[in-house]
Amino acid sequence: MKDAAKVIPHFFSLTPLCSFSLSTSIGLHFIAIIIHGEQRMSSSSGQSSGYDLSFKILLIGDSAVGKSSLLVSFISNSVEHIAPTIGVDFKIKVLTVGGKRLKLTIWDTAGQERFRTLTSSYYRGAQGVILVYDVTRRDTFTNLSEVWSKEVELYSTNQNCVKMLVGNKVDRDSERVVSKEEGLALAEELGCLFFECSAKTRENVERCFEELALKIMEVPSLLEGQTAVKRNILKQQEPQTSEFGGCCS
Repeated sequence: MKDAAKVIPHFFSLTPLCSFSLSTSIGLHFIAIIIHGEQRMSSSSGQSSGYDLSFKILLIGDSAVGKSSLLVSFISNSVEHIAPTIGVDFKIKVLTVGGKRLKLTIWDTAGQERFRTLTSSYYRGAQGVILVYDVTRRDTFTNLSEVWSKEVELYSTNQNCVKMLVGNKVDRDSERVVSKEEGLALAEELGCLFFECSAKTRENVERCFEELALKIMEVPSLLEGQTAVKRNILKQQEPQTSEFGGCCS
């Protein structure tokens, strides 16, 4: 898909002064910064002439599965070495999907346990969640059902949020330990869309985000509070099925 895309220069990063386990006060500080970031995005939403709809999308999963690499690959159309995320990052991209101009605000968080105090604020208002695992590390796949999917159910404020399961690093096929069939089966079990991709080669990276956005536009409750264009979208939509699965319920 070769839709015209424009990247809004907007980068948000938290970096600690030293290595530590988050205390309650520090955790609250991180949450306050997340809320401040959301307020900044909300304040600019009134100037929406550049897009029709705005969606918040989360990237979650174990540390080092390639969440940040997927984000950078999608935003900048480039591949580069990414250091592990410390705290929270978000980036914004405006692109055309399904004939509509969309603003995607994509949040990426550290997978380490010490950053879990960020969780509830991180999930607030998200319309889409991408659960990422590494096809060369079975533990990252197992943790999707044992940890991350449960977290989504616990903290998501949108009951009809669209979930997508993404197996990353398919470029390392000789090291693969999780088959595509296993990924499809888990996606069906969790009620998710499913893709395999490679942040390194950019295989399927754009399709992941574009298919997720298309599916979000099919869910009326996720368009609440958006501009009047949502009424036109609902009128134009026709029933359709997807080979990639469905959204969560």
